Amino acid sequence: MHAKNTICLWFDGTALDAASFYAATFPDSHVHAIHRAPGDYPSGKQGDVLTVEFMVMGIPCLGLNGGPVFKHSEAFSFQVATDDQEETDRLWHAIVGNGGEESACGWCRDKWGLSWQITPRALSAAITDPDPAAAKRAFEKMMEMTKIDIAAIEAARRG
Repeated sequence: MHAKNTICLWFDGTALDAASFYAATFPDSHVHAIHRAPGDYPSGKQGDVLTVEFMVMGIPCLGLNGGPVFKHSEAFSFQVATDDQEETDRLWHAIVGNGGEESACGWCRDKWGLSWQITPRALSAAITDPDPAAAKRAFEKMMEMTKIDIAAIEAARRG
């Protein structure tokens, strides 16, 4: 994996676990390479998994086992555009059901602290509707939700 731009994600010893979960959960995702530390470092020993090269839905990532110093926050998230309720539910439940937690408006956090927006295409279309009243109704309905309910969003959009 020699992409010009790679997202580097900091983990506390769990980069391989996270990358393996993402590869098993999301389409066009896989673990490409595992690199072990050539020597001791502040949060690990020679031979420990230092970095993991992986792909998440076609996006090249590098998981760095940098230790406990830095934590993930909602300032960075993966936004996943889903095509229907089945895909929305599957991805949401995979993340939340694997030690993650629900948040608001289609956001959830995985067990490693990374944030995900599971965003149905129908939601994006509804809140950008050319009719401002329809967009507002859909937006207000979204604000009441954790996991997005496409039927409820579409009903609100229609009024």
